[in-house]
Amino acid sequence: MRDSKSEPKRGAPDFQLLILTLLLVGFGIVMVFSSSSSITLVSEKFGYDLMYFTKRQIAFGGVGLILMFITMNIPYDKFKKLFVPVFIVTIIMLMLVPFLADDIFGARSWFMIFGLGVQPTELAKIATILYLAALISKKGDRFRDLRTGYIPVMVIVGFVAGLIMLQPDFGSCMILVATAGLIIFAGGANLKHILGSIALLILGASIVLGAGALLEQINPSEKQAGSNYKVGRITSFINPWEDPQHTGYNIIHSLTALGHGGLTGAGFGQGIQKLHYLPNSYNDFIFSVIGEEFGFIGSIIFLLLYTYFIWRGLLVSLRCSSTFGLLTGVGIMGLIAIQAFVNIGGVTRTIPITGVTLPFISYGGSSLLVMMGAMGIVLSISRDSSLPAKQERTKSVVVKDPSYELSHPRRRHL
Repeated sequence: MRDSKSEPKRGAPDFQLLILTLLLVGFGIVMVFSSSSSITLVSEKFGYDLMYFTKRQIAFGGVGLILMFITMNIPYDKFKKLFVPVFIVTIIMLMLVPFLADDIFGARSWFMIFGLGVQPTELAKIATILYLAALISKKGDRFRDLRTGYIPVMVIVGFVAGLIMLQPDFGSCMILVATAGLIIFAGGANLKHILGSIALLILGASIVLGAGALLEQINPSEKQAGSNYKVGRITSFINPWEDPQHTGYNIIHSLTALGHGGLTGAGFGQGIQKLHYLPNSYNDFIFSVIGEEFGFIGSIIFLLLYTYFIWRGLLVSLRCSSTFGLLTGVGIMGLIAIQAFVNIGGVTRTIPITGVTLPFISYGGSSLLVMMGAMGIVLSISRDSSLPAKQERTKSVVVKDPSYELSHPRRRHL
């Protein structure tokens, strides 16, 4: 007889997805070094350390790797219960951000804990994904009902998005709402409800922005801190050369970097715009450095690899038989895809700049740790997704009892 203890309880993680994740993190470390070394080498603030940001990114990557392997070995269905304390802590942190966080460019998004910047918004994205996946999977068919299913879910999304807008962080809010919309659509929401929500969102945003602009015209002294900065992002998108030294400065140098890269690039480490021309070259504008140093061909190869990584993650998620696992995986991979589009779209002037990181590539401890932990969850989903095929193959094998053969010799020839 077959020993039931020898049967694997879980399948193996998706090897391709694991390798792709490690490749992206490794490439990110290399690009952080290339884009930041010239800045830190001549700055007293960074101790004239060529590897200042690179060493920190390696440290974050190491901790993130441990976190990824931990979450990868936790059965994904356990997160149905674990998300509750995570979500509560996230909400508390978001509520404290406007009062305790440091002000950067008119936005309060960061806590400083033991000298390290912690951004609760990054954790909020994953916590919201887990919350929505658990809530929708629990409601089942009732989710399609407007009053008992759809509205409670949208209240949660609106509450979290509102807390993020208090910072204010429009880019992260937009990414969270788009990701939530993807999960809600994948969860089987009524299309009329979704279209109605989009219409209300556009109407509400128009009213808020219009009222804010009107109040500023009536009473300029009441203008909020950082509002000029946000308006400048819109005007720089429309015509960056109208104010090349201020609002259009970042996007002009970003486009200059991409143009200088040409077809084959200037070569690794040979970029010019990162030499104190392009702000945040190791963070928000790291794709501009990739374009300048590796050119159009290198950028296309990178984007193809990134696209295949997202497609692979979606594939293993869609194979999951559990609604919670499917929605969680789709939500995480959708978050990565949307945030990458917003980052790359901003630096290429496809959409207005929003100041978000490129997942796995940009420098940033909070972003890298949360993304690697989230990928651990997707890899955990892939482990259970690969199990049914193994079980079917095991069931198809017939194991005969030797004693039965001895007692029925004629059966041997049948």
